[in-house]
Amino acid sequence: MSDPTSHPYPGLYPLPDAEIERFLQEDVPYGDLTTHLLGIGGSPGRISFSTRHETVVCCTEEAGRMLEKVGCTVTSLQPSGTLLAGDATFLEATGAAGSLHAGWKAALNLLEAASGVATRTHALVREARAANPDVEVVSTRKVFSGTKAVATKAVLAGGGMPHRLGLSESLLVFAQHVAFLGSQEELWRRLAEVKTRAKEKKIGVEVDGLAAARAAAAAGADVVQVDKMDLDELTEFVSAMRAEWPVVLVAAAGGVNQSNAGAYAATGVDLLVTSSMYWGKPADICVRMEAAE
Repeated sequence: MSDPTSHPYPGLYPLPDAEIERFLQEDVPYGDLTTHLLGIGGSPGRISFSTRHETVVCCTEEAGRMLEKVGCTVTSLQPSGTLLAGDATFLEATGAAGSLHAGWKAALNLLEAASGVATRTHALVREARAANPDVEVVSTRKVFSGTKAVATKAVLAGGGMPHRLGLSESLLVFAQHVAFLGSQEELWRRLAEVKTRAKEKKIGVEVDGLAAARAAAAAGADVVQVDKMDLDELTEFVSAMRAEWPVVLVAAAGGVNQSNAGAYAATGVDLLVTSSMYWGKPADICVRMEAAE
């Protein structure tokens, strides 16, 4: 299967070897006691991973490298971002039983978690773009600590984009910042200075309504973001901003998920900001292992 929303560009970034080795170390810190005591570690075999339902696979490259690090040979692999129907084999390897068992579960855990996020991202993008082909689904930094590299790769694999990778590379002003400035008027004054200092950065401001959005745009904001705004109000908000400030992007955040992504996208917003792709069931992946003849 193919779908332009699920694999917008090839060659998604690889996770570093240190991450791969950490995943293995967590599961096989001192060898596989069961395989060792059964005396089957040297027996040749093969392993295959396949989908049980429509899935955007992710971190297949890392799973393959994981298998290689424990002594297996990868014989086939579908790249991250590939949309597959159910019962599609996407990763196969051969090796001794001890190697196959050492890489099996760590690879599966990574594949199921990453592919779950990628598949949910794909579903969000599909629903949103059916209503608004120009909208972007962007992911927040609200990820479980230590999983950002995997989660971000999964979002990209599913056709989304990261909204903010962290505080160091983006500018987004919240009410919590204004609390230390004293007033919104002081914020509007400061934005001109911020824009001068960070010439290559776009400035986002979360606003609570049209009046604040107009003021933010006049002060130099490139993006205005609203949180949990009613859909009818949001439609009017977008229409007014388009008429008055057509170059300012509008982002909708707060409660965006697969069930309402189309409705939010239909308001005409430029960006749907969400963390919903991170939370849900992992992909259901089938693993088959057998002895070689």
